[in-house]
Amino acid sequence: MRVAIAGAGAVGRSIAGELLENGHEVLLVDKAPTAISVERVPQAEWLLADACEITSLDEAALQRCNVVIAATGDDKVNLVVSLLAKTEYGVPRVVARVNNPKNEWLFNEAWGVDVAVSTPRLMSALVEEAVSVGDLVRLLRFSHGDANLVELTLPPESALAGTQVGEVQWPEDTSLVTIIRGNRVLVPSRDDALEAGDELLFVAAQAREGQLEELLSVRKEETAD
Repeated sequence: MRVAIAGAGAVGRSIAGELLENGHEVLLVDKAPTAISVERVPQAEWLLADACEITSLDEAALQRCNVVIAATGDDKVNLVVSLLAKTEYGVPRVVARVNNPKNEWLFNEAWGVDVAVSTPRLMSALVEEAVSVGDLVRLLRFSHGDANLVELTLPPESALAGTQVGEVQWPEDTSLVTIIRGNRVLVPSRDDALEAGDELLFVAAQAREGQLEELLSVRKEETAD
């Protein structure tokens, strides 16, 4: 897979390193000469150019890229790069970094963004995920279909503890994709029984999140003395 990354700062270089280790082709693009540090990621291609300029993107052969990542520290630049990548070059997958949470609403399909990654939101979500039991935590927003990656740790008092996945009436537009149980990562099947303490990861429409949280947080009725 060929990936172009706009922004060769610490974030862009780190992403490039990970992708290269996984066997992908990576092109780093930045207009600042000081950001061109070939020795830091020698396996990548480097291009000194303004990623907001069509001529630069032509030189980068963006039409040959499977993914474009807009990873600069400027939200305006990331939006322009995303829009050009999607509308002018038909890049199948565009991922954009959100620096200011106030701008997150702009990072959607209208601007060519398939996945928006907000560093402040992600950090706060990871903190919540680590300490929250029974509360739905939004980890990642997908622009297409208005879907989110959400997580909930099943509380001990949930009525669903011990219930098989296939027996649960999940809300529409909701899919359970992973169960994290201790050190294990499970791909759920209909016969798997949910256990208290399971970390459940869903892809769910935003409109269904409330229903999902209510379903998973239902408490068992206390037995009368």
